[in-house]
Amino acid sequence: MMIGRKNIGRASPLLLVLLALGFSFATYNLITLVIRNRVSGLEDDTVSSGSRSMLRDPITRMPDHVKKQENVRLLFHVALTATDAPYNKWQCRIMYYWYKKVKDMPGSEMGGFTRVLHSGSPDDLMDEIPTYVVDPLPSGLDRGYVVLNRPWAFVQWLEKATIQEEYILMAEPDHVFVNPLPNLARGGYPAAFPFFYIKPAENEKVIRKYYPEEKGPVTNIDPIGNSPVIIKKSELEKIAPTWMNISIKMKNDPETDKTFGWVLEMYGYAVASALHGVQHILRKDFMLQPPWDKEVGKKFIIHYTYGCDYSLKGELTYGKIGEWRFDKRSHLHGPPPRNLSLPPPGVPESVVTLVKKVNEATANIPGWDTAQTG
Repeated sequence: MMIGRKNIGRASPLLLVLLALGFSFATYNLITLVIRNRVSGLEDDTVSSGSRSMLRDPITRMPDHVKKQENVRLLFHVALTATDAPYNKWQCRIMYYWYKKVKDMPGSEMGGFTRVLHSGSPDDLMDEIPTYVVDPLPSGLDRGYVVLNRPWAFVQWLEKATIQEEYILMAEPDHVFVNPLPNLARGGYPAAFPFFYIKPAENEKVIRKYYPEEKGPVTNIDPIGNSPVIIKKSELEKIAPTWMNISIKMKNDPETDKTFGWVLEMYGYAVASALHGVQHILRKDFMLQPPWDKEVGKKFIIHYTYGCDYSLKGELTYGKIGEWRFDKRSHLHGPPPRNLSLPPPGVPESVVTLVKKVNEATANIPGWDTAQTG
C-alpha cells in the first residue's frame, strides 16, 4: 500500500513536463482567444479604447488573418451632413470629386455616397451630388451653433432613407480622400480618429452631468467626434437620437457650453456612444490635418480645417496671415479660384498635396468658376 500510494503521488519528470507544457498551451490559447475577441483585427498602429492594455499578444504577433480577413469586402456608405451655404457647397463638390476618384481603387471598400442636406429644401447641387434632404432643427434651437443640426440630420436620414450598406462612414465637407479607404471597423468595434483636444478625463465634472458614475469611469468615453467614424448602421441608429438629445442639453447648459465651445457636438457623440456601450478602435492613420501633420504617407483623409500660412521662405506663420496661405475660411461666400498657387519651397508635403488635390478637383469639376453656388 505504501509503495502504491508513493507511486501514485509522485509523477515522473517526463509527465510533469508534459503537463506543464499542456497547461501553458491551454492558457496561451485562452489568452490569445480573449485578445482576439477583444481587439480582433487591430493593426500595430491602432488603439482600442476598450482594451488599450491588451493591444498585442504578449508572446507573438497576432496572425495576419485575425487582423483582416482576405477577400471579405465590408462596404460602407459615405455620408456627410451639409448646409446649402456657398462655403459648404464648394467643399462638398471637391469632397465628392475625390470620393469618385478613389472609390474603385484597389483596397477601397467605399460603397454609395449621400450628402445629407439639412436645409429643408433642395439646392443647385442635387444633380451633381447624390443628396437626401432633411429638415434643420426648429428655428432658434441650435442657438447659432449650426453643427447642432448634424445629429438631427443623421436621425432623420437613418429613419427615412434606404441604405444598402451595413456600415456608414460619417464624413465632413472638408475631407479629401488621398488613399483608398478600407473598412477600418472590426467586429463590434467602430473605427474613429482620436482628437488630441477631446479630453473627457480632464473635464469629468462637466461630463458627469451626462455620463453618471454608475455607467463607469470617464475613460470609457473615447477622445473622438462623430467624424471620421466608420460604424455599423444598426449601432448608429441607436446612438444618433441620444447624440442629438445630449448635444442639445449640452448647448443649453451654460457651463458645458463654455467648457466645450465649438467642439461641444463632438463631445455629444463621444458621450452618447459610451452610454450605449460602444467603444471605438482609434486609428491615427485615419486622417491627417495640415499644417500640423506634415506627411501624407499611408493616411487616408486630409482634413483641411486649419489655415495654412507660410512665409515665402516656407516658414509656418500660424496665427498670422502668411505671404502664402490656403485657408478655407478665405472663401466663405464662394468657391476658391481654379489653379491656386502652389506653396513656396520648404512647405510640408501635406500642404502641397492638399493644394494639388484642390486644384485637380476644381480643374475637372464642370462649371466651377461660373456655377451659382449661393
